[in-house]
This record gives sequence, C-alpha cells and structure tokens, in this order.
Amino acid sequence: MTAGKEVGGAVVRNRAKRRLREALHRSAIRHGRDYVVVATRAVLDAGFEDLITWVTAATEMEEES
Repeated sequence: MTAGKEVGGAVVRNRAKRRLREALHRSAIRHGRDYVVVATRAVLDAGFEDLITWVTAATEMEEES
C-alpha cells in the first residue's frame, strides 16, 4: 500500500492508508493474493461506505479477468 506526496503530508498520507486498509479488511477480498493499492486524494474525500464499495468492486473486477 502506498500514498504519494501528491496526497498530502505524512499525516494525511497515513490517514489515507489507514482508511484503505480498514476498507480492505471489511470488504470481501480473497486471501492468499497480493494486491497493489495506491491511495489518492479521493480516498480522503469519499465516504467510508463508498470506499468499501469501491474496494469490493475493484476486487471483483480482478476475479473476472
């Protein structure tokens, strides 16, 4: 999991990564897989339920391909 400096300072980047990490824990990701997750500014602006929906949709797209 990564967040570039364009997201913000260290505190802001860490907050974005924490939000994504928790969304991943609450979504139905498949264990035993490796995922590359890049936090953007949108992670901070989105509602948490929207974030969970996005993560779930992204992992479902991966399973279809």
